[in-house]
Amino acid sequence: MVKRLAIILIAGLPLVCLCAVFVYYLPPVNARLAWRVADLRVQVRRALNPPEQVVFVPQEQQDRIAAVVEATLRALTPSSAATASPTLPGPTETPPPAATPNQVPTPIPSQALLKGIRHEYQKFNNCGPANLSMALSYWGWQGDQRDTAAFLRPGEYDKNVMPGEMEAFVEQETDLKALVRYGGDLELLKRLIAAGFPVVIEKGYDPHDDDWMGHYLTLNGFDDAQGLFTAQDSLIMPDFPLPYDLVEQRWRDFDYVFLVIYPPDREAGVLAILGPQADETYNFQYAADRAVQETGEQTGRDQYFAWFNLGTNRVALEDYAGAAEAYDQAFALYPSIPEDERPWRVLWYEIGPYAAYYNTGRFQDVVNLANTTFFALGEYTLEESFLWRGLANEALGDRNTALFDLRKAVELNPNYTQAREQLERLEAESP
Repeated sequence: MVKRLAIILIAGLPLVCLCAVFVYYLPPVNARLAWRVADLRVQVRRALNPPEQVVFVPQEQQDRIAAVVEATLRALTPSSAATASPTLPGPTETPPPAATPNQVPTPIPSQALLKGIRHEYQKFNNCGPANLSMALSYWGWQGDQRDTAAFLRPGEYDKNVMPGEMEAFVEQETDLKALVRYGGDLELLKRLIAAGFPVVIEKGYDPHDDDWMGHYLTLNGFDDAQGLFTAQDSLIMPDFPLPYDLVEQRWRDFDYVFLVIYPPDREAGVLAILGPQADETYNFQYAADRAVQETGEQTGRDQYFAWFNLGTNRVALEDYAGAAEAYDQAFALYPSIPEDERPWRVLWYEIGPYAAYYNTGRFQDVVNLANTTFFALGEYTLEESFLWRGLANEALGDRNTALFDLRKAVELNPNYTQAREQLERLEAESP
């Protein structure tokens, strides 16, 4: 009898497993369990291969990074940098759209609160689409994060959505307009909100049970008496109170980037608030000057991000050599950050180092950085890293690996236009 029962159990085990798999992939079940399974998988990988111990060292800079960093930090001591003021560029060829010089800025009220945003709790890894959906809902848009995600991250393994991708969704899929700028400050956030424009920002986030990561927030209110912003947080809660100082500190992690959405007939109002920052070139130069100042004012992880921000702005200004130098110094500082504070996920969100190294002919550094990023991640799911590794492999003469990388980038995100165009070009050129 026991033997017969054992045979029945063994024979029925595959059927039980098949049923379990079928139930797991039912949409209502999968939506509740998929992120838990993914989180467990991540925890196992991290226990076997701690990502915070993975350190990238630029191959072409190993012998001189320490000397460069030491000399630069001596030149930019907190005492001297604190008295310096950012050097802003002269007039651009096309004068930036701004208020007239004699116009007195409208005083900012001590508090404001914009109502009408439909709060959404995000799906797994869906911070960007959820916040974009919330910001759009203020202007009467009727979709939700499923609609934004279909455009922004059509592949379920996409780890991040870039601010520029969110701007593209607004411009291509709605009747509204959007604008992304860097180097923002608290006064500008309050001025936009007071004028009736919610603002989406990307900032660093340190959850109590995880390491540093990026997180979007939609700000729709502020109160000077309490020193708080009101944020629609897709991860925590609606109307989340957020201290001014915490916003400023963790906003630095993403170069003080912000996205503002507005109807076309209110564009003049947005541009007037931004003033000269409405011009992209002026804005990136301003943000770069601010980053230079912060490299001398900050220490530890904040100083690392200041150097990283400098690289990001220099890439935007097409100063690739200067950007590469800034990134080199950021990566040189990284090992000095305590392991439990290291932002090892930063290359999920930032791709500036790839552009800087690629455009200065440092193709092997591009490949090494992508490989280091994949190794820390524990999986191969970053389409931007695949794109740049593919382009670098092509430059190094490895066409077959380049084709593999570009195909993988398109597979991960079919809407990734740059990767698709590069893949089509390389396939057409292949013998």
